[in-house]
Amino acid sequence: MTMAQRLILEGKAYVDDTPFKQIKGKRFEGIESKCRNNSVEENFNLWKEMIAGSKRGLICCVRGKLDMGDPNKLVRDPVYYCCNSTPHHRVSSNYKVYPTYDFCCPFVDAVEGITHALRSSEYRDRNGQYSRIQTDMGLRKVHLDEFSRLNMVYTLLSKRHLLWFVLDGKVEGWDDPRFPTVQGIVRRGLKIEALKQFITEHGATKNVNLLKWDKLWAINKKIIDPVCPRYTSVIEDKRVLLTLTDGPKVPFVRILPKHKKYEGARERGVTYSNRLWIDYSDAELVSVNDEVTLKDWSNGVIKEIKRGENGNVTQLVGVLHLEGSVKQTKMMKLTWLADSTELVRLTLVDFGYLITKPKLDRLKSGKKGRLYSVGESTYENRNISSGGIGYAEFEAWRCNAAGEKRLLQM
Repeated sequence: MTMAQRLILEGKAYVDDTPFKQIKGKRFEGIESKCRNNSVEENFNLWKEMIAGSKRGLICCVRGKLDMGDPNKLVRDPVYYCCNSTPHHRVSSNYKVYPTYDFCCPFVDAVEGITHALRSSEYRDRNGQYSRIQTDMGLRKVHLDEFSRLNMVYTLLSKRHLLWFVLDGKVEGWDDPRFPTVQGIVRRGLKIEALKQFITEHGATKNVNLLKWDKLWAINKKIIDPVCPRYTSVIEDKRVLLTLTDGPKVPFVRILPKHKKYEGARERGVTYSNRLWIDYSDAELVSVNDEVTLKDWSNGVIKEIKRGENGNVTQLVGVLHLEGSVKQTKMMKLTWLADSTELVRLTLVDFGYLITKPKLDRLKSGKKGRLYSVGESTYENRNISSGGIGYAEFEAWRCNAAGEKRLLQM
């Protein structure tokens, strides 16, 4: 406020009571305000009205007396201070006037000893204004350099636009997995290490790019794949029962590693039974007398395929072939889950993009899909903590809410 008052007294700023819409229009046309040539005394008196928050002061603003004829419209007498009678969350109602971004940046950068300010390229048109304001303030010049913002397809990075999604109830909050916030993408399963590596590899550039998310998630996969524990699940409404006539009538449990190449993932108990759930897409591919490999068990031979009235596979019947060779069933390896009353029901959430077009045209929120899966029920798996990651043969997920019914981000 002291700096604003000094500029008013030096005739380098003036108080304007013109309605804001008219100010905007006249700046665009390069027309000077009727208040531009007011005396210093008149401006100072109106400034005191603004500080007091009087009825007259509330309709005024402080503008810098720069150059209304400059081709760069942002140099045409920008607004320095405005009134706002809404109580501030920190200073309550102690102040009625507040500086604008254009006034604060050159002032704060200079007085805090900034020598080089790095700004994204959308502020390029404000560079002339920034330099001119520092000259009028009599402050040391700050060197400006620019870089291009990191823009991603189907993604909004503007806080103003993101706030609209939050206030309109289109998303759960600022940590929604579709949001480009750190909390959001971490909830979606991204590791901070992957984000840092992605930013480092991309580097700083002045070229305006619209990047795809694929590279970031590819980096993330390289980080988590070597250490990510493996589990088994099948989609609840897309599963088919495989009955092994010579399978174990009494289920038993074997202890297997959660990751065959990483001991740090520890172990898990896998239940073996004569009733197995397999994915419907796998069941469609088999024929009678086909030999298949049941992962982490042995081979089996399909003896019967039962179908419903619509021709869809409803059940498979087979026998174990313990002497069978995995090499003979390269294309027929089945992921399975023993039928048990203790299977854990999982809610898998598959999020789409925040907006439905690669680049913003108009705000239209994307969707998220929800489906249900059943997963292994060992003690270790029931105690997956919130934030844990894993593969559910072969969908990667992140546990978002621990409990009997877990919400997993796909």
